[in-house]
This record gives sequence, structure tokens and C-alpha cells, in this order.
Amino acid sequence: MKLSRAASRYAKAILNLAVEKNEAAAVNDDMKTILATLANNKELSQFLSSPLIKTEQKRNALRQVFKDSGAITMGSFDLLVDNKRADILADVATRYIFLFEEMNKREIATVTTAVEITADLEAKILAKATELAGKEVTLEKKIDSSILGGFILRVGDKEINASVTNKFSALKREFAQ
Repeated sequence: MKLSRAASRYAKAILNLAVEKNEAAAVNDDMKTILATLANNKELSQFLSSPLIKTEQKRNALRQVFKDSGAITMGSFDLLVDNKRADILADVATRYIFLFEEMNKREIATVTTAVEITADLEAKILAKATELAGKEVTLEKKIDSSILGGFILRVGDKEINASVTNKFSALKREFAQ
């Protein structure tokens, strides 16, 4: 997913303020909550993107949905809504998390599976991701039933695609030749 320049700028500004106030980790937790909530609630994403909804309604909705968030996160809601940028909230959260992990010399590894993975398998994947990255890794799990089975592990610009769908595609190409 390509993030907008605006999202990157907002995320950098929020991170700088959070570091200055020694609240970067708390804001990172808020951003993870925001990202998860927006990913699981398409109606909220559409609500924030709608030009028909008044800014005050968007502000109130964000404050109500994320009422447990800290002052910096609440201030970022105000900033985005006032500048008519509430629609990029998910991108800002994504970029903030990336910048926070980078600042702490960690990398985010994404593992995509067809079903939920066990704790034992998660530990093995985390070890492999740490080996690939060469530094501490935070594992982000995604479920995509379209890969049928196996997994796709993405660490930075490296990818291990051990999905059943990928193997079927390779087999199909081989038969086509």
C-alpha cells in the first residue's frame, strides 16, 4: 500500500511531539488500536471519507470511538479533521507505527496465512523473520483465505511466498511451457 505524503508528514509530526512529551509508546498503542478498528469497521472509514459529513460530527465520532486514547492522539484527530484530512487517518496510523518501529531499531514483519497460526508456529516464523531482518522484529499477522494454505512472510523488501496459491501458479506456468 502506497501511503500519501500528507500521511507521512502528519505521522512524523505526531511522532516528534510524542517523543518530546515522552509518550511515543502510548501513542503507538493508540495508533495500533485505530488501525485495527478502521480495518474491521468499513462504515467508520466511509464515514470519515464522506464529504457530506460535517467536521464536527467526524470529530465527535472519533472522540467517542477512541475515547481511551491519549491527549496527543486526540489532538491528532482535531488536526486531521480541521484540515479536512480525516480520510487518511488509517494511513497516518500505519506510517506512525512504521516510524516508531524504525526509531526503536525494529522492523515489522507481516505473515499472511489462510487460518490462525499456533503460538509454536508463530515463534518459528518470528525467529525466521528476525534472521532475515538482522534486527529485532515485530510480527504482524494477517489472515487471507485466498492463499488456501501455507504462508507469505514479508520482512522489509524480502518476501518468502510458501502459499499453496503460489505453488499452484508455479505448477500452472510449468505445464504451460
